[in-house]
Amino acid sequence: MPQQEAFLTQAATAFRTAVQQALRQQRAELVLAEVGRVIEVGEGFALADGLPGVQAEELVRFPGGRRGLAFNLDQEQIGVMLMDPGAAIQAGDRVQRTRRVMDVPVGEALLGRVVDATGRARDGRGAIRRAERLPIERPATEVLQRSPVQTPLQTGIKVIDALIPIGRGQRELIVGDRQTGKTTIAVDTIVNQQGRDVVCIYCAIGQRSSAIARVVEKLRREQAMSYCTVLATSGDDPAGLRYAAPYAATSMGEYFMQQGRDVLVVYDDLTRHARAYRELSLLLRRPPGREAYPGDIFYIHSRLLERSTHLNDDLGGGSLTALPIIETQAQNISAYIPTNLISITDGQIYLSPRLFRQGLLPAVDAGRSVSRVGGNAQLPAYRAVAGQLRLAYSQFEELERFSRYGTRIDEDTRRSLEHGRRIREVFKQPENAALSAAQQIAVLVAASDGLFDDLSTGQVAETETAIVRAVGDELQDLVRRIDAGEKLTDEDRQSLRRVAKEVLRERGQEAADANA
Repeated sequence: MPQQEAFLTQAATAFRTAVQQALRQQRAELVLAEVGRVIEVGEGFALADGLPGVQAEELVRFPGGRRGLAFNLDQEQIGVMLMDPGAAIQAGDRVQRTRRVMDVPVGEALLGRVVDATGRARDGRGAIRRAERLPIERPATEVLQRSPVQTPLQTGIKVIDALIPIGRGQRELIVGDRQTGKTTIAVDTIVNQQGRDVVCIYCAIGQRSSAIARVVEKLRREQAMSYCTVLATSGDDPAGLRYAAPYAATSMGEYFMQQGRDVLVVYDDLTRHARAYRELSLLLRRPPGREAYPGDIFYIHSRLLERSTHLNDDLGGGSLTALPIIETQAQNISAYIPTNLISITDGQIYLSPRLFRQGLLPAVDAGRSVSRVGGNAQLPAYRAVAGQLRLAYSQFEELERFSRYGTRIDEDTRRSLEHGRRIREVFKQPENAALSAAQQIAVLVAASDGLFDDLSTGQVAETETAIVRAVGDELQDLVRRIDAGEKLTDEDRQSLRRVAKEVLRERGQEAADANA
């Protein structure tokens, strides 16, 4: 017993000493915090009071670490857009200022990952290891800090690269009705950047989870995730998260742009973004305008897309190219949101439901599509064939409309129609079948010079594949020079014609032997 009492006394003394040392090391600090109270909670928003110093677009924190963004600043209360599900937030809960704006992680650690608009991982691979964060709202680059858009961004799609070229730093709108192939064009463009040192960010705004999963699976199957980040928000997410998604994606891209790298950002799509903003605005009782959208709906998209640019050499020469997608209804591109975005962007790629139903994929309507950068952002080899090709195709479309009335046509008109039909067949291109610049030029030269005119439309695709293979085998030096951006000389064009004629002659001989 005495030994036990001595042991307990010794243990108590050691414990007392440890507690005293710990208390001496601790220093009490007075923390000033501005805390308010939740007075109402709705679907995706909350109303709070007691935060007189809160600023616009400042992050606020609710119990359980849930976050919101100060949206409305009224005299008596503030309206908060929720960034987390609000089911656990109740009236009377505390809400506290964070004194910082919403930001997202940026850097190399995001490549190959699927995240949401706050930077939280959604691919089950653990938290993002980050070294830096940037605000989602940042001022656009000054005009004098920008360079002209002159470097092409190859999509691998013939009709776009030849007729509607996209440059690095451009904002090119993809517009069309539902289920016309808008996302397919954007994702194929991302896949085609493999090996071109272009960082890609795919921003899904309010998409179905199954649609996002298909895009991620395709990017992984094509080995594109190594240079790509997917920022995903589904229709189940709060409207605030859907609203913040494109701004967060742009900040992620701007980090790489400031490092002197080229970035491609796809916004899929800004129709849902506008609807999320309208939903929040109506819930917080902002005055509605045309089609119930608030009056600043133009501003939220213009301040987003103005951040896309090509920096001058003093700032590293990086670029951020934007491919915003917009969905129309009944081919009405004169609706409110489409007209806003057409006026903001540097051109549009219009996808026609009529062409889609006819199986002419990609369903790009060349007559209603335009690139305001034009040939300035096109490889020189395209310029030797694109102008003649566009003119022939436009004339064909006009003649085809008149020929439907059953009027008698002369021989020259008939030849023009047949020539145009072969060009249209050449512009058809299946999904996941991107072509390099040299491969496209080889096919476009043959189509422009009428070498396909004697073939049936069903033979064009096979002959095109044979020409691409032959040019790659026999004209390797020319292929290298075209891909390097050199001009297409008359001798080069004659070489391409010679190879194409040889292919046509061989295929004609094979067909004759088969018939014999």
